[in-house]
Amino acid sequence: MISAITIGLFFVYIWGLGFSLTFFLKNSENYLERNLMRLGVGLGAFPILGVILNLLRIPLDWKIFLVISLAIPAFFVIKNYRKIRLPKPHLTRFNIMILLVLVLFSFTLAMYTKGAFSYPYLEDDDPWGHAVSTKYVSVEKTAFENKNGRFFQYIDPYPPGYNILFGVLHQTSASLMWTLKFFNALIISLGIVFFYFFAKEFTGNKMKALFSAFVLTMIPSYLSHFIWAHALAVTLFFPAMYCLERIKEDKKWMWPSMMVIAGIFVTQPTQAVKIGLLMAGYFVIKSVLSKKFLVHTFLAMVLGVTASFSWWFNKWQSLIGYHTSSILASDKYSYLGALEPTSLIMKIKTAFPNNSGTATRVYTFADFFVAKAQNMINNPIGVGVVLSLLLLASILFICFKYKSMLKNHYLAITLFWFITTFLLVNSMTFNLPIGLFAFRVWMLMAIPISILVGEIIWVMYKAGRSIEKQIKLKHVLSGLLILLVVLGIWFTSGKQKYAVNTAAWGPGGSWSSMEELQGYVRLFELPANSKVYPLGGDYYSFLYLAGFDKSACLWCDDEVEFGNRNINLSSEQIHSWLKEKDYEYTLIDGKFAIKHGANETNEKINDLLSSNLFQPVQQAQATLLLRVV
Repeated sequence: MISAITIGLFFVYIWGLGFSLTFFLKNSENYLERNLMRLGVGLGAFPILGVILNLLRIPLDWKIFLVISLAIPAFFVIKNYRKIRLPKPHLTRFNIMILLVLVLFSFTLAMYTKGAFSYPYLEDDDPWGHAVSTKYVSVEKTAFENKNGRFFQYIDPYPPGYNILFGVLHQTSASLMWTLKFFNALIISLGIVFFYFFAKEFTGNKMKALFSAFVLTMIPSYLSHFIWAHALAVTLFFPAMYCLERIKEDKKWMWPSMMVIAGIFVTQPTQAVKIGLLMAGYFVIKSVLSKKFLVHTFLAMVLGVTASFSWWFNKWQSLIGYHTSSILASDKYSYLGALEPTSLIMKIKTAFPNNSGTATRVYTFADFFVAKAQNMINNPIGVGVVLSLLLLASILFICFKYKSMLKNHYLAITLFWFITTFLLVNSMTFNLPIGLFAFRVWMLMAIPISILVGEIIWVMYKAGRSIEKQIKLKHVLSGLLILLVVLGIWFTSGKQKYAVNTAAWGPGGSWSSMEELQGYVRLFELPANSKVYPLGGDYYSFLYLAGFDKSACLWCDDEVEFGNRNINLSSEQIHSWLKEKDYEYTLIDGKFAIKHGANETNEKINDLLSSNLFQPVQQAQATLLLRVV
């Protein structure tokens, strides 16, 4: 159920916000770079804008975002319409490189969307939680949970940036499942474009950046199409670093830097900590090697984190209040215990143990060296044979030419990033005193690996060009060399990444049976957003209904409570209640049977059918869908 309108609005939102934050700055002279990076800046600004609107109790309505995103561009056009001239297209060498990056973007988007839509459900467990959180933001137009409502896994107190973005997008797109799958894949794929322009600014070399972007596209451990907030938080790292790098051209770039950094910190909590660590290293190393305190870079980082407190300070109060006991008692949210002022130091080791993370384990040499076609789906691991060899060669080359790091600051920074992420990935392997969800660091480690491998490919390319000059044979040796590298990376890394990301992934471990899943899949036969009440009132049933494009109010206390007592009510009472709440259908699934037992379930079904107040619509082995007559 593709929504072209929502796709168009998405680009209008983020381009408009990006333009508003950068039109008064010294931008790139290249038209494509200027406007593509406005998309990145605007994407970073969207989450913090949503949090601020939410704090001011302004509804998170798509029309409000549209007006805000277009206000300054419209004013600019009206004021300068006589001076505005569309650029004449020029096929420069830089533009050709940008077009190649757009090819990498298109390949990535095609791979991720092919995989995401190869099965008619959401994968694993996290996406179902994001589905119901997105539905809540879309319908209620707020990211604050009703104090008397049911706790959402991914909003309140969890930073809501990801679900605010998707909730707003869902307001103009009928299918929640399509919205989650497509835009999650689109955001990750746009990250390849944003990474290229960041790497170009960072290294000062367009070709190095292109090689690095290719590596990031192919490396297995950099982001799958899994639907979770990490996809947005890590993608925003690139426009944030691009903005920080642009400060050297214009100090006012600290303002968009601040907004994007704030956007990261209100999108995902643990990834923000790790990205903050990488940014802090960037600032310290660059300041030391530059022999000056980079005031505007420092202010951008501090102000960005401070702006994110517009969410975190409010949630501090929530944690002290009614959420505290339920959240801090949960292992899943143990890291939020560090938000308690009295336990900040005492709990840091217990909040971040070196084995934190559901898939964290001791990693072996083979886990890095050999990329596999079967992998984890939320964060695949592995680098690949050719990439690993090139990485080793790059590190050795840089160490041999260590003096160049004093001149090329990016090499020292990238090595720091690599060492830091490598240690964090191996928090259990090396038995470090703390850990930061090691298996989720693989995606961050892929970033310095890509830059380092891009560096050595550039060195090899230059060596090939040098030999060509001596033998007076242009572009043959260097071209052949690059072709061999590309093929080697594809067959030992890219092919495996493609296999993992286009395979059919499982629906998670909370289903009572595959028959129950098939019964839910058949709900697509109903119109999108039909009101369907899960008669058992099970938490996961509400999540599944949201994921399958149906409406049921998990956040309504009375509707959740009704699920706990309707087994004892008559058909007439159930019918009257469903009619009062405007439900068109009710669903009895496998969880109802597990909760009440087979005998009581059959009795309830017979009672409902014999009342003539309910009409069977779909019946499978583990689900029964009834129309409320």
